Amino acid sequence: MIDRDKILRYYRATGDHELAARIVTAAEAAIHNRRFQLTEFLDPHGYSIAESAAAYADNLELRSDGGYIGAERVRAAFVNKDYHGEIDCSLTAIGVEWDSRFYELSHRDVLGGLLALGIKRAVVGDILMVNGGCQIIADSSISAFILNELQRIGAANVKVRTIEFSALQQKPETVKEIRSTVASLRLDSVAAAGFGVSRTQMTEEIQAEKVKVNWKDAKNAAQSVKAGDIISFRGRGRVEVVEITGQTKKGRTGVLLKRYI
Repeated sequence: MIDRDKILRYYRATGDHELAARIVTAAEAAIHNRRFQLTEFLDPHGYSIAESAAAYADNLELRSDGGYIGAERVRAAFVNKDYHGEIDCSLTAIGVEWDSRFYELSHRDVLGGLLALGIKRAVVGDILMVNGGCQIIADSSISAFILNELQRIGAANVKVRTIEFSALQQKPETVKEIRSTVASLRLDSVAAAGFGVSRTQMTEEIQAEKVKVNWKDAKNAAQSVKAGDIISFRGRGRVEVVEITGQTKKGRTGVLLKRYI
């Protein structure tokens, strides 16, 4: 059995109590129904909570699917080890097209268009931006609604259809290694070095809630970061803090970063 109280007590302290409760409930359902149970779409932080829940149950396996290899948002499946049937993560791939001669839409525009229809973020996976449109991974239970109701994004009329998963056009990430020194391991200082902007600008972006650490909203510019942390900046990719390389003679801290674009 899963020690529900212990898991929720830990995540209550980090502010993730509600998400952890939903994930643990799914795990418990898989134990009781002796089959499998799906979660909502989870970002990497959410998936780490699912891993914690699965670790407390000897009779559960954890699997995931986001529609393609390397998906950031995935649905986790808690699978009872007594279940030997097929696992269906209930995903549908949707293609959206608009006239790119007149409209230049962003990931944020597309997500905003979906949320404006009353769709919850939890039922939508990755949104891949492609030439003249985008591709959306969604919970199959909401796909028909999207096909029928998503007619405009902002001022742009759009055409929507289901597509094969093999047609998904995920872009290979470009990785840039950055060696730098920073005044301290404050978030604003390290993120500014990683994204190539001034510390003042990065502070403003953090205050505007455009920056996350390990897929959680940044607390403030003074938040400390450490090796292994992932800093994501809306529209600019993410930076991994690979290594803290030591102090310079002038008292600055050396860092090795990887920027994923």
